[in-house]
Amino acid sequence: MAGGYRVAVVGATGMVGMAMREILEERRFPVDDLKLLASERSRGRRLPFRGEDVEVQVLEEDSFRGVDLALFSAGAEISRRFAPLAVRAGALVVDNSSAFRMDPEVPLVVPEVNPQDAFSHRGLIANPNCSTIQMVVALKPLHERSPLRRVVVTTFQSVSGTGKDAVEELREQSASVLEGREPVARVYPHPIAFNCLPHIDVFLPNGYTKEEMKMVEETRKIMGIPDLPVCATTVRVPVFIGHSESVNAEFEEAIDPEEARRILSVAPGVEVVDDPGSDLYPLPVDAAGKDACFVGRIRADISCPRALNLWIVADNLRKGAALNAVQIAELVLES
Repeated sequence: MAGGYRVAVVGATGMVGMAMREILEERRFPVDDLKLLASERSRGRRLPFRGEDVEVQVLEEDSFRGVDLALFSAGAEISRRFAPLAVRAGALVVDNSSAFRMDPEVPLVVPEVNPQDAFSHRGLIANPNCSTIQMVVALKPLHERSPLRRVVVTTFQSVSGTGKDAVEELREQSASVLEGREPVARVYPHPIAFNCLPHIDVFLPNGYTKEEMKMVEETRKIMGIPDLPVCATTVRVPVFIGHSESVNAEFEEAIDPEEARRILSVAPGVEVVDDPGSDLYPLPVDAAGKDACFVGRIRADISCPRALNLWIVADNLRKGAALNAVQIAELVLES
């Protein structure tokens, strides 16, 4: 990448916004000027970047004057209002919310999977759902070996996917249970400590949640297979960071598990951890703070000769959100 950029992070004090700032620094993204934007309650906070403290500013309609790149992670409502303003001001917007993902005019991009789609942008590129990202990173190289026919996925998603309040609630509820007190649920409809909730986002008339249908629709769009059968069940679990997924993928032709390991071991963004005999398989505690999508428990589906079972784990704040957004910016701006 030649030259430097004036970069704005919208939602800079949230968990993903914090990760965006850290990843920009870690990857030495060429930032000439960093603008941290958030709500009024964060005004005046100072956050570190490259050895200096950057003051958080309040997000306003004229915040994007002179900005080259705007990374959004402040929710769909904020994105719908402010992302078009940033585009009109001349910025490339990479939006982490669900606001534009299924807009046919907006590319939905995972750089390891469909980098070519990024270049059809009109100033705005959508960042997919965290669970979708880690799944398609693992499925794409296998799909290139033999086309996908069907995907069934169950996710086990950490509370950091909901945000800081959910992380704090898990801490408080865990302490309450261990001390013999009744846990209080505020963020979720039921206590999350020592529990699993098969309920992420709102329920839809078809009986699936919005999160589940995001995985269905986004997978089809990213993979470029509009009629791909996908069935998802998404579950919130008492883990702080790191989403896990059990994926059953059926292909046109059978793929031997050992061949699948070889394919995935050289796939971009993937790290294979698959030695059950030595108790080695991907774990969210090991994935936290790392960039790869970890894949293990690779085995043939004994009920379907053309299907594989995969266990996929990734840090939902990094590859599931902030890292993917920065990678999109690198992809487009370095071209």
